[in-house]
Amino acid sequence: MAYPRIAVSAILKREDRYLLVLRGKGQSEGQYAFPGGKVEPGEKLGVAALRELHEETGIEGANARFFRLYDLIAHNSDGVLESHYVLAVHLVDAEGDQDAIAADDAVAVGWFTIEEIRSLPTPPSVIECIEYIDRHGHEPEPRVLSMEA
Repeated sequence: MAYPRIAVSAILKREDRYLLVLRGKGQSEGQYAFPGGKVEPGEKLGVAALRELHEETGIEGANARFFRLYDLIAHNSDGVLESHYVLAVHLVDAEGDQDAIAADDAVAVGWFTIEEIRSLPTPPSVIECIEYIDRHGHEPEPRVLSMEA
């Protein structure tokens, strides 16, 4: 498999709760994380974040805004590269009356407070994102240029 791979995730917050999915496979299997996954060839990052949100939770999101970029590199115990993902985290909006239902590779889905998330098995990036939002609010949307070849 060629590395690095590009992945996205979507942060959806309702009042004081964040939407997380319990991963059923992949690098974060058994951990709670923001809905997300791999970007398909030719797919824009924001579009991928909204697609993954819908595939894993059934929620139709909107207004995907870039929030954070993570360089996630994992090696096995022998020091051999296991995976390398570049993760583009996005903030998203959604109508408040939509119910989240676990689908695709999500085993479960739920809305959690920061305190609850701190007690769950999560990737470090999830904690970093929610603690930043709790302390500083959402970052201003960066300027992103889209170019067609």
